[in-house]
Amino acid sequence: MSWNDVKFNYLTGKLLRYGFTLFIILSINFFIPRAMPGDPMVNLLGEDALHVDEQILDALRAEYGLDRPLHEQYLEYMFGIIQLDFGYSIHKNLKVADLIKDRLFWTLVLVFPSIIMGGILALVFGSIAGFRHGGNVDKLLTSLNIFLYTLPSFLFAMVIVSIFSFHLGWFPLGNLSSGKLEGLPYLLDVGWHLFLPVAILSIHEATYIFLVVRNSITQIMGEYFVFVAKAKGLPERIIELRHVLRNVLPQFISIMALNFGFMVSGALIIEVVFSLNGMGTLIYDAVMARDYPVMQGCFVVLTIFVVAANFVADLLYGIADPRIADAKNIGASA
Repeated sequence: MSWNDVKFNYLTGKLLRYGFTLFIILSINFFIPRAMPGDPMVNLLGEDALHVDEQILDALRAEYGLDRPLHEQYLEYMFGIIQLDFGYSIHKNLKVADLIKDRLFWTLVLVFPSIIMGGILALVFGSIAGFRHGGNVDKLLTSLNIFLYTLPSFLFAMVIVSIFSFHLGWFPLGNLSSGKLEGLPYLLDVGWHLFLPVAILSIHEATYIFLVVRNSITQIMGEYFVFVAKAKGLPERIIELRHVLRNVLPQFISIMALNFGFMVSGALIIEVVFSLNGMGTLIYDAVMARDYPVMQGCFVVLTIFVVAANFVADLLYGIADPRIADAKNIGASA
């Protein structure tokens, strides 16, 4: 089997696996609300349904396609996802896709710098702890990391807001900007508002990757080729950079890509705490208002992000370490 065949089989296998996973999750997203007992429209409207005439309920069922056979609803749901058409918000009477598009932008503005800063923090401090395994620095950094890792993100966010925004007044309590600004002042103002949310997300991201980097370095430092490099008299810095960190990078890159999908969904809590107009507040408002089309559309988008991030992480790991793809295909063909 040629190397091109190995790469093609590896990529095809991953596409089929993640495509099937996405199909199953989206199908569950469709069937669970419809499997709930009672009238779907009554469940949708909640207590308001008690004050709505039956003819209006029938008209609403027809508008949302709930009067049609289940298989027709399912096909329309799937075709709608392909076309990024999630219907209309019940309470805002706007297209769900437009609402998500506006809010998703700000969620990504929050997530991108957070994952970059979190990755840098994890790589730097994880390397320091890993190369000084068992020492006082390692114990201090690992203990601090475990404390922050086990601390709920919403509680951490509320403590930070209370200290730096409410008591000290160094940063705003919430929102994305102070008012109608343009150009550079607007960008600086947005950065000022996003500083604390980005810092909290970065630290939360770094706590997990820190353990991965530290443990990987500790394991690699005990490998035979490291002892050989030391026996040859290579400088400690060369061994750490060329031989150890070089072998940590494939796993580090894949973890970064994998965490991107989870950070998009994990940022929702931070957005609610800081009152940022991202996906988090959109989902929160939709839950409070029982706006099921918005909730369903948001769930679909977040699912696609998580599955896509997993797929990219697998690909990056295979590219960074081609032995992974080779071994899997050889094992499959054996």
